[in-house]
Formats: sequence, C-alpha cells, structure tokens
Amino acid sequence: MTHETLPMHALFDAQYQASRAQMEVPLALRRDRLRRLRRLIDGNTKALCAAVEADFGVRSRNVTEVADLFMLRSLISHLNTHLPRWMKPIKVATPVYLKPATAYIQRQPLGVVGVISPWNYPVQLAFAPAATALAAGNRVMLKPSELTPLTSELMADLVHDAFDEEEFSVIQGDAALAARFATLPFDHLFFTGSTAIGRKVAAEAAANLTPMTLELGGKSPCIIDKTCDLNDAAIKIAHGKLLNAGQTCIAPDYVLLPRGQEAKFEKAFAAAVKRLFPRIEGNPDYTSLLNDRYFERMQAMLADAQAKGATLKVIDPQGAAASPANSASRQMAPVLVFDTASGMRVMEEEIFGPILPVLSYGTLDEAIGIINARPRPLALYWFGTSNSARDKVLNNTVSGGVSVNDTLMHIAHENLPFGGVGDSGWGAYHGHTGFLRLTHEKGVLVQSRLGVGSLFYPPYGVRFEQVIAMLKRVL
Repeated sequence: MTHETLPMHALFDAQYQASRAQMEVPLALRRDRLRRLRRLIDGNTKALCAAVEADFGVRSRNVTEVADLFMLRSLISHLNTHLPRWMKPIKVATPVYLKPATAYIQRQPLGVVGVISPWNYPVQLAFAPAATALAAGNRVMLKPSELTPLTSELMADLVHDAFDEEEFSVIQGDAALAARFATLPFDHLFFTGSTAIGRKVAAEAAANLTPMTLELGGKSPCIIDKTCDLNDAAIKIAHGKLLNAGQTCIAPDYVLLPRGQEAKFEKAFAAAVKRLFPRIEGNPDYTSLLNDRYFERMQAMLADAQAKGATLKVIDPQGAAASPANSASRQMAPVLVFDTASGMRVMEEEIFGPILPVLSYGTLDEAIGIINARPRPLALYWFGTSNSARDKVLNNTVSGGVSVNDTLMHIAHENLPFGGVGDSGWGAYHGHTGFLRLTHEKGVLVQSRLGVGSLFYPPYGVRFEQVIAMLKRVL
C-alpha cells in the first residue's frame, strides 16, 4: 500500500528544521537508524526480491540477494562497527608559530541529504547512500527510479513504517519530479545514473551551490595482457559483463586484446558463457533487459555496428540464436563485436547490456593510448602476470577504480573508495570514505592564552622582524 506523505517541499522543510534543531546526533541514535534499516532489509528479503523480479521480468532472486542485499548488509555492518571511532574528534599537530594553541577536527552531520537512485540495482543503490548518510548523522530524502515502480513503492512503504518522515523518507515520481527534487537546497545531493542525466542534475543543483556526489558510468575497459591466461580472464569477464545482463555501471564495456588472439578469445568467452549460463532463453539466472526500449536500443546498436563494417558473434550456448533478438522475454544472448571503428555507437556510448566490443592492439602503449583518448572510465580491468605491465597501466591511466585479474570485485571492498573521475562522476563513497563524504569536518583551534599569535598583531616592531627571521629558518 502507499502511505500519505507530506508534499516534497514541505517534507524538505521539515527535515531541514529537524536537522538544525538537533545538530549533534549521538552514536546511539545513528546506530538505531542503521539497525532499523537492517531490520527492514532482513525482514522483507523475499518481498524485495519479488518486487525487483517483477519489475525486470526475469531477474533471479539470487542476483538481488547477492548484488543488492548482501552488499547492503556488508555496508551496514561495516558502518556500525566503525562509527564510534569515525565520530571522534581528530587531534592535529599545531605549527610552531601558533603554539601553545591546540587544534582538532570536529566531525558533524551535514544536515539533509538527497539521494536520486537508479533502476539497475534498485535496492542497493538506493539504500547504500542512504545508510551512509544516516551513519553520518544526516536526514535523508530518497527519490528512487520510476522505471522499477514496484520496488520503489515497496521501499517507500517499508521506509515509512520504519522511520519518521523527518528522519528518512521516500518521494516517488517521474523524471520531471526528479528534476524538481534536484532543485531543493540539500546540504548534499547524491546521484547515481548516466552521465547525460548526471549533467542535468548537476545543473539543477548548481543554482543552490548544492555539493554533490555523482556516481555515473562510461566505457570501462578490460586490458588482456599477452601474459594472461585467456580462459581465466574469459570467465571473469563473462561474469562481470553478464551479471544483470550487463546492466551494471562498472560492467566491462570493451576488451583490448593482443592482436592475433581474436579466435582464441572468442572460443574462451563462449566456453565461459556456457559454463555460467548453459542456456539463455528461459534461464531464471539470466536477467532480462529492463524493458522493450532498452532491448530495442541494444538491437539498434548492433545494427549500426554491422552496417559500419563490424563482425558480430552471437554467443548462444545452445547454438539456437542466429541473432540475439530471439526472445520475447528480453533475455538477450551475449554478442561479441569485432572489427570495430570509431563512429560506431558501441564505441561511442556506454553499452549497458550484453554486447562486448573487442579491439585488437599491438603494443601496451597502443592499448593505453586507446583508453586515454576517451573520457576517464568508472572502472578499469587488467589481466596478466607481468607486474611491470600492470604497473605501467596503473600509472598511465586514470579511472574511478581498478580490479586486477578480476572484474567488479573492487566495489565489494568496504575499505576501498568507490566513485568516478571526470565524465564517470565525482566524489566517492563506501566505508570511511563515504562517511567523510557526507560529514562536515570542522577545523577548531583552541588558544588557551595570548600566545605567539600576538606577534602578528600590529604595531609591528623589531621583535616581529626577529620572529619572522627565525620562522624563515625553521619552516
């Protein structure tokens, strides 16, 4: 059922006033809010998985359990464990010219945090920023995606039952409402979605100078080094690409392969797909594309590539698919795209589906050049055994994050920051990094008596010149 809630602006005003009335949010209250969120997840696991499955058409409840709920449980546990230490003031050293003053950093809640979340992992990407904001002592307003309406409605009802509206609330609506949501003068706005929509959200928020975290996407490359075990790389790339049918912001978007290994990679990738998904159509573990529009977009990208000279290899473990568009369920068979060229949509747009372009390269410098000629990606993957080649790639490319000899897994490490750079976003979260992102660190200097600082007050005289000369020697 849907609960009545305050209009959006009234709800923001209520949260804003509450955040200013209670600026100091004690550990016990923060932990209580995290505990309620955890109970919400654990007590409604089946309902959440069923809602996501219904929104997608075909989406294994196991995928939601692993990619949404497990990630949330891990995050909440990590936040709860480390909160006492993270909340403490941090003493800092005082420079000689300010002694005998002492100084520390006081960590305070920002106030009201807005979260605009996407559809691809609708529970995790809504509740993970919210959990981090609650741990940092903030109030939260969440606008989930309208493209997963059943999941969004369920989350709204569950949050309404577990939290006061002044603590945490959910606003539902379409893209027009999301645009209005972004104009609210939040103390911080957290957006996860495409780069194109991220630009629009940032423009709306700029009018209020609202600080933002933008978790976007882009074209995340996989570099296969000549020292790599192709079979090992293929299974990991296939898993990273086909989890959620490629509808993952850090999914491998294209492969850079040593020239001459194309046939071997195709064979290894086909074997990997067959191992993971013995069949595509009718397989409950193989997620469907979200809706007809996204399915048609995949077909249009393939048609564009083929018309411009690309070679398509449909990977169907049962050998039934002459083309990937054979299923009314929107379960699209993976497609490798060879002989790609600039100007093809598969090389210009983030794919967000089970299409994987394969680009051949001659030297590692050439592969690095291909990556650096594009906007900086959200993730980068490298496969091989050469430490020098690995380090050359890491030192000469910039990406939001990296997994070496794996895909996706860096996002699951709570002690690593997760976020983009450049067109793939700005600001990072997860663990301590996320807590600090949604916390104000206030510098405090305490002067117990008139100390050396008085030397900087006029009238200036000989003693001032002597002290400045001494400081020049020691600084």
